[in-house]
Amino acid sequence: MLEAPPRPARRSDEERDVGSLLRSVSGVRWGELRDATGAAAGGIPPLLSRIAYGDEDTARIAIDELGDAVCALGFVVSEATAPTVPFLLELAGSPQVACKAELLGLLGSIIRTDQWHSAAASTQNRKHDASYRQQTGWEAAARAAVYAGRSVIEGVASSIRPEEATPARKLLQVMDDTPPFPEL
Repeated sequence: MLEAPPRPARRSDEERDVGSLLRSVSGVRWGELRDATGAAAGGIPPLLSRIAYGDEDTARIAIDELGDAVCALGFVVSEATAPTVPFLLELAGSPQVACKAELLGLLGSIIRTDQWHSAAASTQNRKHDASYRQQTGWEAAARAAVYAGRSVIEGVASSIRPEEATPARKLLQVMDDTPPFPEL
């Protein structure tokens, strides 16, 4: 008599979430984007993966390196920043990812970024104004991407873990206090 093959074990919701983290990262054409250092953005997916699946120390180092790539010096974004934000939000909202405070801090830096808008405003009505249009678009897109993830941040803010909830509440306050970009 033939025995039925064993059934695969049922996976818990948390195990399913781990397997689905960053699933759509391969849908971004990272090699066609530049990061905030001017390098090709192909190094961003491995950093995201280290944050998702590494231990706390690995994740913390990866967040620091990713911060350099998407928000250099804490205030300069690039064309790769906006496509990275949904993955930062996904990681921040995932129960098993370490270093949520650092992820939320990076999102806060992205929200506050206005380097290119400030530079464009200071050169308005001069010949250099047009050269900042692309960069101001990067800032606007990155900020919009963070705002689009407000529900994720609100979810983290409702956590019973103060080390997660407090930075999320601070980020929500920054989002509420950050004025829209001026018309250029």
